[in-house]
Amino acid sequence: MKHILVVEDNPLNMELVVDLLEVYGYDVTGAEDGFEALEFVKQIEFDLILLDMQLPEMGGSEILERLKSDPDNADMPVVALTAHAMAGDAERFVKAGCAGYISKPIDIHEFKPAVEQYLK
Repeated sequence: MKHILVVEDNPLNMELVVDLLEVYGYDVTGAEDGFEALEFVKQIEFDLILLDMQLPEMGGSEILERLKSDPDNADMPVVALTAHAMAGDAERFVKAGCAGYISKPIDIHEFKPAVEQYLK
């Protein structure tokens, strides 16, 4: 079973994403901030990280940088999640090291195939 880490500070968004992923059959761990996410990554091997890019204290870009600078996690796919989609964001996140980008609010019809493409 694939294990996905969801890093999201909004409780409603977290609940939606976790519930959907569990219905799809994935094992899911949720982290409310970057510090918690980085601790989980030290303890658990994940197949994918869905990372909210607009987190307080330690933003998604800093978390991504820390993950990609660690040889143990450098190849782990990280997908950016953000509600503030602007022109060029997808390219910027991919250039920073993300495997891709999913915008919020989550489209429940497109979410499953989007996640599956990053797990291949």
